[in-house]
Amino acid sequence: MHYFWPALTFVIALLWVLNAIDVLLGAPKLPSIGNTAPLEDAACPSVSIVFAARDEEEKLPGALEKFLALDYPRYEVVAVNDRSQDRTQEILESAAKKDARLKVVHVTSLPAGWLGKPHALQQAYEHTSGEWIVFTDADVHFSPDLLRRAVALAEQRIWDHMPLLGSVEMHSLGERIALTFFAMGVMIGVRPWRASDPGSSGYAGIGAFQMIRRSAYEAIGGHRPLAMEVVDDMKLGKLVKAAGIRSGVAKAWKELRVRWHAGVANLVRGMTKNFFAVVGFNVWNAAFQIGMVLLLCVFPWVALPFLRGWALLFDSIAVGMAIATHGGVSLEAGVSPVYAITEPIGALIFSWMLARSTIVTLWSGGITWRGTFYPLEELRRGMV
Repeated sequence: MHYFWPALTFVIALLWVLNAIDVLLGAPKLPSIGNTAPLEDAACPSVSIVFAARDEEEKLPGALEKFLALDYPRYEVVAVNDRSQDRTQEILESAAKKDARLKVVHVTSLPAGWLGKPHALQQAYEHTSGEWIVFTDADVHFSPDLLRRAVALAEQRIWDHMPLLGSVEMHSLGERIALTFFAMGVMIGVRPWRASDPGSSGYAGIGAFQMIRRSAYEAIGGHRPLAMEVVDDMKLGKLVKAAGIRSGVAKAWKELRVRWHAGVANLVRGMTKNFFAVVGFNVWNAAFQIGMVLLLCVFPWVALPFLRGWALLFDSIAVGMAIATHGGVSLEAGVSPVYAITEPIGALIFSWMLARSTIVTLWSGGITWRGTFYPLEELRRGMV
């Protein structure tokens, strides 16, 4: 036991140093939409913005207003009303009567072998005409010049697929604690700068904004291979990378905005369907992820007052690197780096969310998504 604590803290510190270096060197490689000159009218290819809406009457009007106010000469918006029971259909049809650029597709039933969202997006695609397709959500806000800059960047970099990292509105202390930790988790877990490296297997997909050239989307089979995939946005990026299609991620902190879930409780409930899916519906993967998060992000902070000698030195390095990494990501996303000191709390929230998602999914034998139940065995068979 004399060497156990120094050895353990050394390994933890080494992992944090390696992660901090990777983020420090990798994150600056992500280009910024704000630094990209917008295209002139004559150079703008046609774009189709696509989203699915199911019972979105609260957030839909604000997003729809932004979608239809873009400074872009050649675009359409294809919205799918996916079996909504609220005023979603009425809102979409009313807007379509006022603006011919909006096309509304109605889905009244869900065929076997499909999740609701991938099916809706596939249906939307079949009504598009754009050279580029932008997949987004019914609660996302675009800045007026986002399309001009996004298409310009993708064509400059010769990318056929480009997800954007946007900002998430955080209104409460709990939201900032949880979401800044998640942002750091994305940087470390996904390492989005690797998506553009043809020598890396890294890939990325982001539901708020995922732009893909029509020919590339058709080459991977559209959303049909993702018919039963819960994390369809990420797995679209995986299919793109596997097909050898040129892909890259960019930052749009000011140009792309979403109000995700209001409050930590809603965040926990809202991600119940996702977290177990992210680890492949595998209990051992979930247990490993929880264990690593607790070991790397909670243990060093709790152990700090009780260690001495080399163990204290290594543990201090681990905490320092964690603060630097978390603080840097928070600052990049426009949030105070002070939230780095809340990392153990964010880690506990994350761990509970993954544990809860695992338990609820196993207990229920599947997931309930927007009022529809999907059996676990079907979800496992449909993973990409």
